[in-house]
Amino acid sequence: MSPQNDQGRELPAGDYWYEDLAPGDHFDTGTVVINGSQITAFAELSGDFFDVHMDDEFAREQGFPSRIAHGLLVLALVDGLKNRSPVRLMAVASLGWDWRFKAAVVPGDHIGAHLRVAAKRLSSKGQGLVTLAIRATKQDGQTVQEGETTLILRHRPAANSTDHTVN
Repeated sequence: MSPQNDQGRELPAGDYWYEDLAPGDHFDTGTVVINGSQITAFAELSGDFFDVHMDDEFAREQGFPSRIAHGLLVLALVDGLKNRSPVRLMAVASLGWDWRFKAAVVPGDHIGAHLRVAAKRLSSKGQGLVTLAIRATKQDGQTVQEGETTLILRHRPAANSTDHTVN
């Protein structure tokens, strides 16, 4: 999931249907700044009040610079960055995630993501399935999370003539 695997197009802003995408196509999201309020709100929502997320002193005793964001909070924010990107994938739903947490995220970190079309195929029902390889990084370029998600993408309506396909 590094730039050398990006053999397709860098996708410009626009709407992308199943037919428009090819393996190797890629784009970067914007960024989001992680803050303590998000971590506290996620703890309240999820019930995960582990000390490493809530107590700076405890987190420092464990070798972190301060309390750390929940891995699932960062994943949710990365998914939101994907969904708010100017590169708009015409998705219906996610079928699942294969995801790894690689490094801690602390309040003040800026998180962004690089997405690459890893594969595409039709399901037995004719639905467009696209697998995205995603690498989430913080402001210094360090990878903090990475993995894949498979999405159901809508097919281009017949009346819509805009074409982003590769020749």
